[in-house]
Amino acid sequence: MKKSKKERQELLRETIKLTPFITDEELAEKFSVSVQTIRLDRLELSIPELRERIKSVAETKLDDVKALPLEEVIGEIIDLQLDESAISILDIKEEHVFSRNKIARGHHVFAQANSLAVAIINDELALTAKANIRFSRPVRVGERVVAKAKVKETTQERTIVEVNSYVENEPVFKGEFTMYRSAQDTKEGS
Repeated sequence: MKKSKKERQELLRETIKLTPFITDEELAEKFSVSVQTIRLDRLELSIPELRERIKSVAETKLDDVKALPLEEVIGEIIDLQLDESAISILDIKEEHVFSRNKIARGHHVFAQANSLAVAIINDELALTAKANIRFSRPVRVGERVVAKAKVKETTQERTIVEVNSYVENEPVFKGEFTMYRSAQDTKEGS
């Protein structure tokens, strides 16, 4: 049964609140309406478009990246607490995939995770010393990869960072990165 406009808009507001990085296309499919209907609903509800929602979250939750320039991070960092956790998103486009099968080249998914592992380090110098990685399934053109990094352990010169990447909550990549860091900037008590 089709929902009334008021019911749809209330569900839309709740869905975006729970998953702020959902696209208009995904919302249109979820509610069985056109993308234009979703855009009009968002406009009436004063809900910004996806890019603005991402910027808003990023502005409130980002520490300053120290180990590399922000523009060198693969993907867009939307959450960062140095030496704790970080999240980035990467939209897979034509330039990321093999032309014959539209599957993302693995080095793009790896680079997103690795650069997030570097960005999370609260130090001027962070280098990948070792990586243990596993791909769970291929990523295809048009999919959004959400990478979530968490610091597992920190010693004077090493930090172990676990990165899990997902497409719509389905695991696609897992990596454990042992990161070298210069000793002077590690957190006190670590």
